[in-house]
Amino acid sequence: MIELVCGLLLMIIGAELSVRAAVVLAALLKTRPLFLGLTVIALGSSAPQMAVGLQAALTDSTDIAVGSVIGSNIFNVLVTLGLSALIIPLRVARQLVRVDLPLMIAATALVAALAWNGVLSALDGVLLLLGMAGYLFIVLRQFAHGVRHVAATDTAPRRRIWPIIGRLALMSGGLALLILGSHLLVGAAVVVAEDLGLSERVIGLTVIAVATSLPALMTSLIAALRGERDIAVGNIIGSNLFNLLGVLGVTALISSGPLSISPNALDFDLPVMLGVAFLCLPLFYSGYRITRLEGLLLLGLYAVYGLHIVSFATGMPLAERLERLMVHYALPVLGLGVLISTFRAWRRQH
Repeated sequence: MIELVCGLLLMIIGAELSVRAAVVLAALLKTRPLFLGLTVIALGSSAPQMAVGLQAALTDSTDIAVGSVIGSNIFNVLVTLGLSALIIPLRVARQLVRVDLPLMIAATALVAALAWNGVLSALDGVLLLLGMAGYLFIVLRQFAHGVRHVAATDTAPRRRIWPIIGRLALMSGGLALLILGSHLLVGAAVVVAEDLGLSERVIGLTVIAVATSLPALMTSLIAALRGERDIAVGNIIGSNLFNLLGVLGVTALISSGPLSISPNALDFDLPVMLGVAFLCLPLFYSGYRITRLEGLLLLGLYAVYGLHIVSFATGMPLAERLERLMVHYALPVLGLGVLISTFRAWRRQH
């Protein structure tokens, strides 16, 4: 209990420091906070996930390695994005809709395709890491273009280097506190889950996925409370991309053998992760904002998903009923509503 409380406090302090430093650093660098949210902050938020993946690969706990990434990405979109939208309706930058979100969907589809045969090999890991390098190249190129554009029109005095170094140090300290706090939480959560006798897949999808997602959750919630919507949304998209391409890529590459994907993950969890990724596109495109009602919708979807996982783990017949309800009723109605909302948004914009 002490580890849980200390970890939570450290993550709150670390998220506050990171967001404060990122806002000032973006102004000093003459760029938008969105860039830092997509890269530095997202990478820091994904660091606990990387640590869990590496440890799971070295101990041959492949279900935990893959399940934690799947569960974390689902949690980031449905819970982190949903709670952030409840705090303040989120404006979505057009760059996210045109570039970063399609890349996240493509990365999700790539992982699902590579995992279709039931394993992720070392070659698959190389492909994922190449995708990570390509994404970083695209983001850094956009950043360089933005800086050149501002520099060509900016008449302000030349920025000083020491304030930039100071803010980088402050943001690094905040990210370090996030990582340390999440490490305490993950350790305590895994002990509790093992005492309850949960399987590796369920531990990865729920306990570890939620624990390793808490840095991203804290960062986005603090950013939303401070009105920094670019950081709140960019952190989620960037973190999911790092999880899919970076964490799974490195884990598959260093593992002693191919990462096995459980049949349950192939049949249910991977399709859910892919569906959640595709759901973001119409939600983001409809007015380039995410409303509080849409935030509630996302949280409701995660509640149903979480209930299904718990029911499946405990052998309750509720799991099958929930799956039928989701597949035959909830998802078609949700898809129809999202399509109608997207079509109305398209007509307003054209």
